[in-house]
Amino acid sequence: MASSGSDRTPVIGVTTYLEHSAFGIWEAEAAVLHRVYVDSVRAAGGNAVLLPPLGDWRAENVEWLDGLVLSGGADIDPARYGQEPHPTTGTPQPDRDDAEFALAAAALELDVPLLAVCRGMQVLNIALGGTLHQHTPEVVGTTDHQPQVATFGKTQLTTTPGSVIAGILGETAPVLCHHHQSVDRLGRGLTATATAADGTTEAVELAGRSFVVGVQSHPEQNSADGRLFGALVDAAAAHARRHRRRRTR
Repeated sequence: MASSGSDRTPVIGVTTYLEHSAFGIWEAEAAVLHRVYVDSVRAAGGNAVLLPPLGDWRAENVEWLDGLVLSGGADIDPARYGQEPHPTTGTPQPDRDDAEFALAAAALELDVPLLAVCRGMQVLNIALGGTLHQHTPEVVGTTDHQPQVATFGKTQLTTTPGSVIAGILGETAPVLCHHHQSVDRLGRGLTATATAADGTTEAVELAGRSFVVGVQSHPEQNSADGRLFGALVDAAAAHARRHRRRRTR
């Protein structure tokens, strides 16, 4: 968990998306996010700040972030990795794609600790030149990763010894997932550090950075296991301390 004492609470940006929403007496397009992301960040000792999918998210505008979560959600436009849409691929959300690719680039440029969740791991992979399987059931022969609408599948992942994810979750761990796309070709510098029994890439890491971890599962859905968010907030606290030292020199 994040350091106590005089250190301030780490600020963790979490990406949101635009959806037609109903609240109170109103129905309108809103920037929304499942509350469990906020709860997960808070339980780990951070303060969550919601980042809308509209804005100028270049590095100079996000230096105040101590950490970043790229949240799960809709399919990424396959044009971003040079493919035509598969019949099962969802309608593109260009505002969200633009914002999250910009935020991923900014986090990598600034070495802001990054946890990329489900779609977020796919954004990270594509941002570094990788590609996706647009419909994983055609690759692995099962719908276990997305058993049905609004239902999370259960997957047992196996981690790579010595990896960051192994240090957090151990040799194996049960996880919750809901995705029909997955990593195909890895992006530049990324290493696959966890897999499911069917060979699906379940985690990726980027060496040479303070903390860049992508997971294909949804750790925010398991309130009993806050280890991944705890590791992110710890890395964010260390990043904030380094940033303060640089500013006082």
